[in-house]
Amino acid sequence: MKPTFEQLIAPILALKARNEILLEMVPAPQKLAPHAIAMTADVLEDAATGRFVLLHDPNGQEGWAGEFRCVTFARAAIDLEMANDPLLPEIGWAWLQESLKKHDCDFVAPSGTVTRVASASFGALAGRDEDSEMEIRASWTPTSGSNLVNHVNAWLELLATTAGLSPLAEGVTSISRSK
Repeated sequence: MKPTFEQLIAPILALKARNEILLEMVPAPQKLAPHAIAMTADVLEDAATGRFVLLHDPNGQEGWAGEFRCVTFARAAIDLEMANDPLLPEIGWAWLQESLKKHDCDFVAPSGTVTRVASASFGALAGRDEDSEMEIRASWTPTSGSNLVNHVNAWLELLATTAGLSPLAEGVTSISRSK
């Protein structure tokens, strides 16, 4: 018997993010697919923020190439020197690909954008420092409903990387904060 959506997402609902990341379930979009879950994550001290949505349509949808679709967003403050690096978009996309590979995610049909923004303030805001951000928006189709939690872990890894958090050593698990 094929597992239900609730059974497939149970490991996601039980997921504990690393200590520096606050992970919260939020209302999912209602009209994109028959089944969906969504979560947000914030890296402490406003280093980065993101959103993850898992969509499921047992009949699939045009453009998905499967029954599931992961839709993600990650944004982090970066220094101006990094924002000026012409390779930043390729680096951001490579971070996503590496995190998916590290967490053994099988997927097809990836798409996305990497955006960099540098801001200077004027007028009444002239005293503010210049700032810059990097934003990665991506989606992909998991090839099966098994191990969907790996895709969430890959997104959390991407968020940690964009925030500049040190990678956790192989075999080390972060201790979660008590609520």
